[in-house]
Amino acid sequence: MKSQHPGSTIAAKSSATRAPAPGANAAPQGNILKVSIEAACGGTLVLHCQNTGIFDPEARALSGFICDVLPTTRRMVVNLEGVQALDTAALGELVLTHMWADAAGYALTFAGPSDSVRGLFESTNLISVLDLYSSVDAALAAMYQQEVRSA
Repeated sequence: MKSQHPGSTIAAKSSATRAPAPGANAAPQGNILKVSIEAACGGTLVLHCQNTGIFDPEARALSGFICDVLPTTRRMVVNLEGVQALDTAALGELVLTHMWADAAGYALTFAGPSDSVRGLFESTNLISVLDLYSSVDAALAAMYQQEVRSA
């Protein structure tokens, strides 16, 4: 059974004054990441992210949010379907958050990346580091299978 919780926003003003690296996406000023949380079977939370892109300030805020919430459920899927771009700082934050979760014994997976986001994970070889699935349902099924095997 799934239950939808009201959406919230993670606001992070971009205050960086350095120029973006060649080919990198520049973060728009005052970018706001919208998130909503859904409770799925077995106590797993699904965090739906909605924004054109996740850049350094939003990534830090998202990471903090995950680190605050994940210990209460121990399992979370971050749905990236609504995200079209990530910058390198966001990639680093996602990797650090995943490593923290793994070391703490929590299950943190990512699902539904757009073609451009999936391509970024593949070109940086982070697809081998992060648990990345094509859809939320695939991520939930994998979590369930892992839980059954470890029981």
